Amino acid sequence: MHDFIRNTALSLGFDSCGIAKAEALTEDAEFMRSWLDTGQHGDMEYLNRNFEKRIDPTVLVPGCKSVVVVLMNYYPLQKQSNDLPQISKYAYSKIDYHTVLKTKLGQLETILTQEYGDEIISKEYQHSFVDTAPILEKRWAEKAGLGWIGKHTQLITPKLGSYVFIGILLLNEEVKPAETRVPFRCGTCTRCIDACPTQALNGRSLDATKCISYLTLEIKSDIPDDLKQKLSGWIAGCDICNDVCPWNIRFGTPNQHEEFAPAEAIFSLTKDDWQNMKKEEFDVIFGKSAVKRAKLERIQSRWNADNADNAD
Repeated sequence: MHDFIRNTALSLGFDSCGIAKAEALTEDAEFMRSWLDTGQHGDMEYLNRNFEKRIDPTVLVPGCKSVVVVLMNYYPLQKQSNDLPQISKYAYSKIDYHTVLKTKLGQLETILTQEYGDEIISKEYQHSFVDTAPILEKRWAEKAGLGWIGKHTQLITPKLGSYVFIGILLLNEEVKPAETRVPFRCGTCTRCIDACPTQALNGRSLDATKCISYLTLEIKSDIPDDLKQKLSGWIAGCDICNDVCPWNIRFGTPNQHEEFAPAEAIFSLTKDDWQNMKKEEFDVIFGKSAVKRAKLERIQSRWNADNADNAD
């Protein structure tokens, strides 16, 4: 069954696939509780909800016995020039990656039920996930033998680097894992820690309240003054820690997925273009992409606030 699942996943366009036994993540539970208690999640209160489900897939989906993890490379062929307002590479594509991975996971699910019967998939609970549910995707990818969690807190997979999307499919069938765990291979490297303008990384965890991705996408209040000038041109997400990672520099290969074709406008939109953009234009360009999470009003209001501060 393991080989059938893996080969099917690869045939559908996933770049990697691994399987882990479903079980409680005891160590992660202790770490996450401490991380939450110290407020490092900031305004992301959803991380406080469904704690038991988040750290144990057998609670999230009763009857779950195996965690299938799939990866898709999203490293782009073309990158923005540094003088433009910066958008994280995960949001380059015209189609939101959630849509792409969920569609492929649905195809994988259909094939597996045809092969092994409907009982392999829970009918009562959601069982496939792409970055929108209480499940620790990166840890499960690590347990499935697909890579390790680096000092920048991202999954690093040896042949692809860390520019990968993660999808999860929970099965009500015990599938013997064939992969072995990949050891931690960051060594003494601290490039990601040293490069972070806001010092959000410490080599063991991430203080989300200092992370540029959080500050441009998640924060509900105003960006603190001491961090406002450290955004380094980013308006939606941030790739600094990934860009300097030697595993990406060495193994970052442009993806071959047509679904991740970029919205060409991101390679030409200047700050003035963004400031003068109307919502209708924004919706036409980014209506189906992950950029929409950044919200045009949020981007423009921050610049307007900066201009007001400078005027004072």
